[in-house]
Amino acid sequence: MRLPQIEDPSEVDIAIVGLPWDSGSTNRVGQRHGPREIRNNSTMMRLVHQASRIAPYDLCRIADLGDVPVNPIDICDTLERTRKFYRQIHHAGAIPLTAGGDHLGTLPILRAIARDEPMALVQFDSHSDTNDTYFGDNPYTHGTPFRRAIEEGILDPKRMVQIGIRGSLYEASDLDWAREQGIRIIEIEEYFDLGPARVNAEIARVVGDVPTYVTFDVDALDPVYAPGTGTPEVGGFSTREAQQMIRGLRGLNLVGADVMEVSPPFDSSGITALTGATLMFELLCVLADAVSRRDT
Repeated sequence: MRLPQIEDPSEVDIAIVGLPWDSGSTNRVGQRHGPREIRNNSTMMRLVHQASRIAPYDLCRIADLGDVPVNPIDICDTLERTRKFYRQIHHAGAIPLTAGGDHLGTLPILRAIARDEPMALVQFDSHSDTNDTYFGDNPYTHGTPFRRAIEEGILDPKRMVQIGIRGSLYEASDLDWAREQGIRIIEIEEYFDLGPARVNAEIARVVGDVPTYVTFDVDALDPVYAPGTGTPEVGGFSTREAQQMIRGLRGLNLVGADVMEVSPPFDSSGITALTGATLMFELLCVLADAVSRRDT
């Protein structure tokens, strides 16, 4: 977004970070290239939000803190490297906005910014990502991060909303564990019955005023809008509807956000990276609004 790149998170209120990593992906890889192409396309973003008139750079100090120093051949090492990187941001008093990267990367971010009580989560996704293990007993893939976060007490499942869930399942019981924990799952059929405004009302009801993290997996969008992703699922909502829902998060107690699973190698047009950059600007605006309200 043509912002300066700095190293000291104490100089900013909102820290933009790249997480170039896809070792947790169980299907098509390439998400490690997402941050670079999102940055390239973010030069298209201007200074003021057209609909809300939020001017994030007038409200907050914002800069790019570069990329997390990941280890592409060691999942557990990268999880710890990422946690430490974001812990420094958290201790400095800044909140993170991340370009990813496969969705397992959200887990160490949550570990780093967790406070004294479990956080709420708003998750735009076509998959629940609450599976237990893959490939035998492997607990860490992009299909497991939110199960691990609940088990570790980082997230309050009764303050979680998942929007856009769809696609074929491994078993009919795939979503049973998530529902048993109390997660509010809005599958795509219910989403289209409700529409963006009523979905936002439901989000506000569930998360309340609890510190809330927002994670946007681009496969939540129909692949006609975001073909460059690891696990596309047809039948999703549009970019316009995504913008409406992100704008509807204004007023929540937001403490961080990310846009994940952008995989440029699967999109020669570059539209997915442009979509990722646009969604990051949408999130930046509601984050800046939340920070400025807390400071007044």
